[in-house]
Amino acid sequence: MSQPVSKRTARTIFGRDPEAFDRARLRYPPRVFEVLTRRCGLQEGTSVFEIGPGTGIATRELLRLGAGPLTAIEPDPNLAEFLGSHLGRRRRRVRIVRLPFEKAPLEEAAYDLGVAATSFHWVEERVALRKIARSLRPGGWWAFWANLHGDQEHPSAFHRAIQPLYGKQGQGRPLHARPSPSLSVQQDRRARSLRATGSFDRITQEIIRTRVNLDTAHVTALWATFSDIAILPRKQRVEFLTGMARIVHEEFGGEAKFTVVTPLLTARRK
Repeated sequence: MSQPVSKRTARTIFGRDPEAFDRARLRYPPRVFEVLTRRCGLQEGTSVFEIGPGTGIATRELLRLGAGPLTAIEPDPNLAEFLGSHLGRRRRRVRIVRLPFEKAPLEEAAYDLGVAATSFHWVEERVALRKIARSLRPGGWWAFWANLHGDQEHPSAFHRAIQPLYGKQGQGRPLHARPSPSLSVQQDRRARSLRATGSFDRITQEIIRTRVNLDTAHVTALWATFSDIAILPRKQRVEFLTGMARIVHEEFGGEAKFTVVTPLLTARRK
């Protein structure tokens, strides 16, 4: 298994270099925002809260599609600062709350839509779901998704090639390359957690797959943002990323090809 990262550590690790994080992280597939508009009613004037927006990769798209007012709950001060400074003219439609979601003040039954993009796994699920339900208006929607960098059921040649690098760091098989048939099982568990609150219906699951080709510089910059790599001591981190660059250059002609898997779950507030 990869080295675990605590929720407390995660809330500081991604803010070390927000600009590098924002450049390297892949954007979310268009299908996510199609679902938000067609199923969840995202349009001009939709009141939204977003859990852990980070540098605003999803936030900027939500605003482009009409979200506003939007409450962005980001506990990391560096990420919150970056977010606020990169929203342009849409900044006036955004309130940034610099607290963990569990502690953030949210008005009850005030929001049409709540979202979390590759961030919900960093909060306490049971506590968060109760708070999400309280914050949404009846008929409002909750949606969360994440980019997983590699198809867990069908690992690419690139992912198989980099597995020894994780072994050298004493981490075993890598989090982002571990073949696993459990993605649908995880989605089912999350759906059960939503049902258990008694507050949601019309729970829908979807798994989106997107093929990507990344050059050597991009793939190493992307992996540098992953929590299990970012927490390594500097020498080990440099060794890992240098080894990855060599593999991409020598074995794959300077281009890593793999599938990004984006599980998406939506639910309506009863």
